[in-house]
Amino acid sequence: MKRQHISDAVIRRLPRYYRYLDELHAKGVVRISSNSLGKRMGITASQIRQDLSCFGEFGQQGYGYNITALRAEVGHILGVDEKHRLIVVGAGHLGHALLQNFDFVSSGFRLDTAFDVSPALIGSTINGVLIRGINELEDYCAAVHPAVAVLTVPKAVAQETAARLISLGVRGIWNFTNMELTVESGIFVEDVHFADSLLTLSYRISAAPQLEKESS
Repeated sequence: MKRQHISDAVIRRLPRYYRYLDELHAKGVVRISSNSLGKRMGITASQIRQDLSCFGEFGQQGYGYNITALRAEVGHILGVDEKHRLIVVGAGHLGHALLQNFDFVSSGFRLDTAFDVSPALIGSTINGVLIRGINELEDYCAAVHPAVAVLTVPKAVAQETAARLISLGVRGIWNFTNMELTVESGIFVEDVHFADSLLTLSYRISAAPQLEKESS
């Protein structure tokens, strides 16, 4: 596989490619052209070819892309087949919802435990996932070496919890705390800000009448 500096914009489009290819694969579609895939995704065929060319040569002129093969290749690029070990830290309302509803397995992660401070939760299971006491975190990480942590703790303890996880070898944090974490080089954080997404929607709804008025 070709390797070079990959822009953040390309990296953030890869999961969309994988999702659309997964849907096509599930429907039994065998192949698709870059034009057809682009129309489904709302981007140009040229953009798709350019993005994929960052990683190698895919598809054949006049034939298009083999869905099964391209899905596997994009999944490999994303690390889906590496089955990274993942833990959830914070099993309250949001953590509970993620454990109950999010399919970590299909995204290429192995999840078998979560951590919390609540005596009411410790020892229980959510969707087959055991909730452990936070005091077990060090021993568990030493034995299992999770690569990724889903952080759903209160904002007040987010930074110290992140630092604790990093000291235990966690390399990536999926951050739902609504706090910008300070981490060292080589640690990767993906922030999820629900309010940002909702406010973006609010802007689009608010701006639309004005834009329509100006264009008329």
